[in-house]
Amino acid sequence: MSTIKRYAATALAAAVGVSALAACGGTDSAAPAKGDKTVTLVSHDSFDVSPAVLKAFTQQTGFTVKVLKSGDAGAALNQEILTKGSPRGDVFFGVDNTLLSRALDNGLFQSYEAKGLERIPADLQLDKGDHRVTPVDTGDICVNYDKKFFADKKLAPPKTLDDLVKPAYKDLLVVEDAANSSPGLGFLLATAGQYGDDGWQGYWQKLKDNGVKVVDGWEQAYNEEFSGSAGGRKAKADRPLVVSYASSPPVEVLYAEPRPAEAPTGVATGTCFRQIEFAGLLDGAKNAAGGKALLDFLIGKQFQEDLPLKMFVNPAVKDTKLPEVYAKFGEKAEKPLTVDPKKITDNREQWVKTWSSLVKK
Repeated sequence: MSTIKRYAATALAAAVGVSALAACGGTDSAAPAKGDKTVTLVSHDSFDVSPAVLKAFTQQTGFTVKVLKSGDAGAALNQEILTKGSPRGDVFFGVDNTLLSRALDNGLFQSYEAKGLERIPADLQLDKGDHRVTPVDTGDICVNYDKKFFADKKLAPPKTLDDLVKPAYKDLLVVEDAANSSPGLGFLLATAGQYGDDGWQGYWQKLKDNGVKVVDGWEQAYNEEFSGSAGGRKAKADRPLVVSYASSPPVEVLYAEPRPAEAPTGVATGTCFRQIEFAGLLDGAKNAAGGKALLDFLIGKQFQEDLPLKMFVNPAVKDTKLPEVYAKFGEKAEKPLTVDPKKITDNREQWVKTWSSLVKK
């Protein structure tokens, strides 16, 4: 995402990073290439998967998987653009809809229609005609709220973007810097999607007048400023509203001791921006057969069911069985805000510059 998902390991030491794992295998789509048993997956630092899942890929295909982590999603993408045509790996995982058009315009991927793609909803297939990328997961960037704060104040938590500029919520919200943070950028895009080219700047002026606080990144916002998180409570944080993810509440439950009966945080689902994360077969891949097998596996049952509690995202494949704690405490926006990837590419730099001059001055 760009995504979401990333924060769980940073925030609560939830996930164990995977720098290189081996797997052998093959799927119906590709047979092992003679003499080339390694397929390299290039990804952002927050890629995570259960060892048993990659072992299953090993057993199915005969390929060895090497995971090459390359910083955050933007940094990883930049490295691939610099080496396009002679990629460092075979498959790239982690480009999302905020960066997709840039990746496609630079010709990073070759076409491949992964097996099982028909089980992924059409609205997630943003490159459906060419199949240069395959949707793997989704996540919603949303405002989270501290349930105890609002209960104690006998104040209803906000539900929509419009609510956040009301006087009742003055000095309550903390957001991340849109120039440096994935959730910060996602929240800016949510406002652009909601209020349009002529309205989002005025909305941010209202947020500023209503006391919004801007910090560098998600970890600071969520773990130091947000009163609803475990880290925030320890830090005696005083902001009961934060830009985070719809999957944040399950994390607060899963890693709490003792485990609470309900999540201490909620999600304002009318504030959400939908991120879609993709994988693609890199142009010039040395092991295209292994790459195709891996793309099939990424949207297969085992990997999709592993996603929620490893990267805290929603599987792209519909009707995937979710872990109980994720299904019970996670929230999903019914009508998340979106912005066309081409429009994001055309406007992102200017939007961020304008936002910075307006909000950070």
